[in-house]
Amino acid sequence: MRIVVDAMGGDHAPANVVAGVVDAVREFGVEIVLVGDTPRVQAELSRYSYPQDRISIVHASEVVDMDDNPIDVIRRKKDSSMAVGINLLKKPGYDAFVSAGNTGALVAAATFYLRMIEGVDRPGIGLVIPQIDGCAFLIDVGANSEPKPEHLYQYGRMARVYMQHVMGVASPTVGLINIGEEEGKGSEFEKETYRLLQEKMPSFVGNVEPNKLFKNKADCLVSTGFVGNVIIKFAEGLMEAEGAVLKREIRKSPLAMLGVLLMKGALNNLRKQVDYSEYGGAPLLGVNGIVMKGHGRSSAKAIKNAIRATIREVEHGIIDQLKAAVTAG
Repeated sequence: MRIVVDAMGGDHAPANVVAGVVDAVREFGVEIVLVGDTPRVQAELSRYSYPQDRISIVHASEVVDMDDNPIDVIRRKKDSSMAVGINLLKKPGYDAFVSAGNTGALVAAATFYLRMIEGVDRPGIGLVIPQIDGCAFLIDVGANSEPKPEHLYQYGRMARVYMQHVMGVASPTVGLINIGEEEGKGSEFEKETYRLLQEKMPSFVGNVEPNKLFKNKADCLVSTGFVGNVIIKFAEGLMEAEGAVLKREIRKSPLAMLGVLLMKGALNNLRKQVDYSEYGGAPLLGVNGIVMKGHGRSSAKAIKNAIRATIREVEHGIIDQLKAAVTAG
């Protein structure tokens, strides 16, 4: 298995990307191709000891910045690490692409260079999110902010394939994120989407309110990219704020500090469940190739775990599974 990684993608590239890749090679035994500015990438690699035959470099002279316009990237940065890396997937022997770079550019480049799976109109970014018991798959979280109802139906079908074949859920259910549980809630868009899912999705369980996203109401949660992105960023910010407040209050009381020591194991388990770096990346589903989006602030740990998640997709033949499911109607 050979995974292509965008060495220049993310706020802390190439340092964190290279560190994560080295950890992944050591732990998973996978072969990695780093795409980026060879001198900079090689300088980072020189800091580590690793199996030399498992990491190689493909040079790319340009870098996609976080504020670059996606269309401009396709037109003007054809030798960027992102474009070069995605194009490698069209050649035999390259199984998947991982990038923590510009989300819009990644979606645009993957769609342009790889094209869509037949039967899927728009790509969607999915994300495994923790639940009280297990996890769920939320899609879309940023690829398509103004979808049509049929796009959300397609997202639901792809999410079911992901949960079934990658996460091991036998019969995944699908819920529509909405402002209320009743069938008539939401704008005309939500109402039309509800009717479509109810008619065509046997596993559809209805609307899921945002305050119940983490309560195991559905295995797959579908939304517009705008709503999904707001949800994950709000949840991320809330967890960071709560963590800061908790630390501040604990420091005020010796008794509280003692309590934390006694609860250290439980608190570590909780932190692990809600830490995005544990999940690593978010798969871009619908394009004709395995593409994993890492968090822009990805640490080395997050990069390593994004590669781990990507390996699972390759091992489970997710593209073939998606094509079969979409073709089946």
